[in-house]
Amino acid sequence: MSITTHQLMQWKPQGRAIVAVTAWDYAIAQVLDEAGVDLILIGDSLAMVALGHETTLPITLDEMLHHAKAVRRGVKRALLVCDLPFLSFQESPQQAIHSAGRILKEAGVQAVKLEGAHPAMVHTIAQIVQVGIPVMGHVGLTPQSVHRLGYRQQGKSPEAGERILQEAIALEQAGAFAIVLEHIPSDLADQITQKLTIPTIGIGAGAHCDGQVLVTADLLGLSSRQPPFAKSYANLRQTITQAVQTYGAEVREGRFPEG
Repeated sequence: MSITTHQLMQWKPQGRAIVAVTAWDYAIAQVLDEAGVDLILIGDSLAMVALGHETTLPITLDEMLHHAKAVRRGVKRALLVCDLPFLSFQESPQQAIHSAGRILKEAGVQAVKLEGAHPAMVHTIAQIVQVGIPVMGHVGLTPQSVHRLGYRQQGKSPEAGERILQEAIALEQAGAFAIVLEHIPSDLADQITQKLTIPTIGIGAGAHCDGQVLVTADLLGLSSRQPPFAKSYANLRQTITQAVQTYGAEVREGRFPEG
């Protein structure tokens, strides 16, 4: 039985923490799902960790769909959410609805995530929700705005913090079922989490959110570099290197295959 957006919302008053990770292919998604995570995000971060781009901006909607379909085939239980990539939703609410609809229709995920919460984006999100597509919001550091904001922590001044709080409230009022809070001060994330009735998912936002999300390549130690707020729980980069080097040595020395 797969997890739903409604279950996620019910967990907040119960105090049940939400465990979220990212995925970009069938093999990784299957392992993550079997490990018991609650939410898998097909994040546009795959532009960097899987496709080698410097930012998330180059990835297209069709490329996101390709990866989302692969992830879908590996997942039986976790809630699946897919990012709408840069320039697939900013032009108009109609474009956003069409892009979000394609992701649900063609990839079989349950929800989409959009970055930003300026008034026009809040209106767009409300329009998407009204046609029956669940939306996860995203405020604070929004990587699609890297050329305007950089990768610096957001919301550090009282004015900036108040703006992000009001954006989060507006997203809830527009019908978002959850909101990602990225790279903002812990006390601001706590304030937003207490104010909202929908769950907050933190990344670099402290321990007071209703859940946490990590880019799986960072979590597993696959990334060549990672944000300061990420944590590696393994060093697969080293493990894979050693395995391949051992294999190479055995082939060169005639020890593999045996006989």
